[in-house]
Amino acid sequence: MVLPSELLELIEQGESHVVEFKKSTTDITKDVYESVCAFSNRDGGHIFLGVKDNGKILGVHPDHIDQMKKDFVTAVNNENKMYPPLYLRPVEYEYEGKLILYIRVPVSQNVCRCSGRIFDRNHEADIDITNHSDEVFRLYARKNSSYYVNKVTRFDISSLRQDLLERARNMARMRSGSHPWHSMGDEEMLRSAGLILTDEQTQQEGITLAAILLFGKDNTIMSVLPQHKTDAIFRVFNVDRYDDRDVIITNLLESYDRLIAFGEKHLNDLFTMDGMISVSARDKILREIISNLLVHRDFSSGYVAKFVIERTRIYTENANLSHGQGVLELASFEPFQKNPPISKIFREIGLADELGSGMRNTYKYTRLYSGSEPEFVEGDIFRTIVPLKEAATATVGPASSETGKEDPDEVSAEAGDEAGTEAGTEAGAEVSTEADEKIKLDAERLQSLLEFCVTPRTRAEMQKHCNIKSEKYFREKILQPMLSAGLIDKTIPDRPRSPKQKYVRR
Repeated sequence: MVLPSELLELIEQGESHVVEFKKSTTDITKDVYESVCAFSNRDGGHIFLGVKDNGKILGVHPDHIDQMKKDFVTAVNNENKMYPPLYLRPVEYEYEGKLILYIRVPVSQNVCRCSGRIFDRNHEADIDITNHSDEVFRLYARKNSSYYVNKVTRFDISSLRQDLLERARNMARMRSGSHPWHSMGDEEMLRSAGLILTDEQTQQEGITLAAILLFGKDNTIMSVLPQHKTDAIFRVFNVDRYDDRDVIITNLLESYDRLIAFGEKHLNDLFTMDGMISVSARDKILREIISNLLVHRDFSSGYVAKFVIERTRIYTENANLSHGQGVLELASFEPFQKNPPISKIFREIGLADELGSGMRNTYKYTRLYSGSEPEFVEGDIFRTIVPLKEAATATVGPASSETGKEDPDEVSAEAGDEAGTEAGTEAGAEVSTEADEKIKLDAERLQSLLEFCVTPRTRAEMQKHCNIKSEKYFREKILQPMLSAGLIDKTIPDRPRSPKQKYVRR
């Protein structure tokens, strides 16, 4: 048969997490079976025999092709080679006079082993994970029809916080005055939400991990999930480290509150219109990406979930039991529920909507907020990236440094020589406001200035490098904050008023 156009297109696109080329011109090499195992364990894939790694078609030798087909079918049906056996067969195609063997490997419901080893697909490589217990656990979790957060614990309702249960009940009632939780006691409410289950092995009843994550006391959460953590970072001015940070180790409801507050603190609420109605696109975006970060993560993983605000983007990262690889497309995206009991609680109390709506809403409000589109990247680490306008993270304060104008509310500088002015600025730093302590340079210009100061520079040289006219502005809004932040040091620290004073990058 002639090679179909869709298979030729796969070859032209090159190897990927679902496409593998094997030279195999005269026999089936052992790495072919490793790729079969890896594809079966991950997302399925396409294997082409007779094609080099760079996509060049060599072709399979015609005298060997029948034997190669027979060897392959025999091997994948042999339990000693492939377990459980796979019912696959190579298909022969012809392209420009050359023969190619094509093998389509579907994803399996079971974990597959090749010669007793477990392989998983990572980008273009087949990785032996047999001795990596965490990766093997995650593989089995992907194949398992049950959910990690449904694991029954040894704790009872007394380990949960009464105030959080009451809060959830009130939030549900606010969404619907006739919500059934209104008339339920705590135990009945938890049972209705699937947060009290019976362990299949011990037949003991108890609250689940999901219940503890949602309503548990902090010490209880740490005892069952010590890896549970969310890291919120604001990194706009100090791009090498961070400007603000909140390490959140608590229940999911209060984690949501703190992440929302962190986002509101550092993102400006730009004016946006949805049709004829003014809306807070910032708040809509935060609600969607934060609820997704908290609800759909893989809680069995030790990977620290992140919520990061930078000058040109927001991004979130969390461990994920992936059901695909690469950038998700809105038109073809098929939502997959990761932690149903947690999702249900978030929906009932109004912190999330139906499955799949979060991605659509994020697209809609990102277009309003920044004029661009977000990106959702599926993988073992799930990433959401929301582009930002510079105005979203701009600091309210003096006029742009490029204008050379000073803020009219600034206190006039005392007359004096360069050294005296510097001393006065340092003394006044103790009473400056938080806004004044921020370095009034964008990240790119700040980095340029730091590189310029690898060699010791005078204040005048630094100011000229930044093309800033106002000496007072440069001292108070750039030089002193850089010293306070530990970005630069004085070359003569014991003589701060020295006319020979210079500054060097730390």
